[in-house]
Amino acid sequence: MRPLPLRPVLLSLGSVGVMAATLGLRLSSQATPAGVIATAPPVALASKAGLPTAADGRHYPLVPADPATTAALLTRVEEALRSPAIPEADLPALGHQQQVIYRVLAHQRNQATQVRAALAERWRPVLDLHLAARRNFIAMHDPSRRPTHLPAWRILPPERAENLLQYYREAAAATGIPWEVLAAVNLVESGMGRIDGVSVADARGPMQFLPSTWAEPGIGNGGDIRDPRTAIGAAARYLVRRGGLKDIRKGLWGYNNSDHYGRAVLAYAALLRNDPATYRGLYHWEIHFASAAGDLWLPVGYNQRKPLPATTWLRTNLAGANPDQPAVRDLEP
Repeated sequence: MRPLPLRPVLLSLGSVGVMAATLGLRLSSQATPAGVIATAPPVALASKAGLPTAADGRHYPLVPADPATTAALLTRVEEALRSPAIPEADLPALGHQQQVIYRVLAHQRNQATQVRAALAERWRPVLDLHLAARRNFIAMHDPSRRPTHLPAWRILPPERAENLLQYYREAAAATGIPWEVLAAVNLVESGMGRIDGVSVADARGPMQFLPSTWAEPGIGNGGDIRDPRTAIGAAARYLVRRGGLKDIRKGLWGYNNSDHYGRAVLAYAALLRNDPATYRGLYHWEIHFASAAGDLWLPVGYNQRKPLPATTWLRTNLAGANPDQPAVRDLEP
């Protein structure tokens, strides 16, 4: 069983109050009077005039060049993603901004070191785990052989966040595999179900099963390989079968034969275990594809029946690329 050849890569969260209750969290020390819905002013994200936008009006998140400014932005984003006062409609942009900051810093090591120094101690372990996860995924791929073509995928809205959380916890209760591990696998395999497509290894569905593995007794159990609830339960059973109850690293090696893969998944799982509110950000991460034309955002609505040259797609979808990339500037009219 092998994952999609992508770097890890979100739908309305529903009620923030429901999410907090589901996670068993107290997200704020300040109580809100009964019948009053607390809201916070919008968080200022990095932007500039004239950026191309996707169908939903959002642009590719920017990362400031100044480390102190990036640290301040990251702090605002991390705090907002944990605050019950932030309007639900603001969460997709916040989660995407968070994601792109970590993607950029994973490559820019000097910048990352300076950003870390400018962060409060509260956020340094969070940064460390995010960068560890990203860098392990980067290590799985040869940077000189980035694909020139975009994959034949559809990008869809995922299952509701609270539903996915229920499925992870049901599977954890049934098998003993931690829910945080299942959520992390779902994230890195398909962006929590956003990717509808078949990998180069013929894996498919939200947990990226090979049909032959799915058909093994006790794994797919005759269910739909593309159904999130069924696939998450099957993944938990598969991890048990591969030794995950005794050593989760061994189970993840069975899922993907790479130590880097296991380290990355466990870094995301540790973030969720240390602070379950992390789920609110990860759920809103978008699909990014590391191509020869740069790190491209494939938004909901992307739909290609066959591989397409990245440069061809970009000519009509400039919102999908970092506007500061030279290759993108060359495409602008």
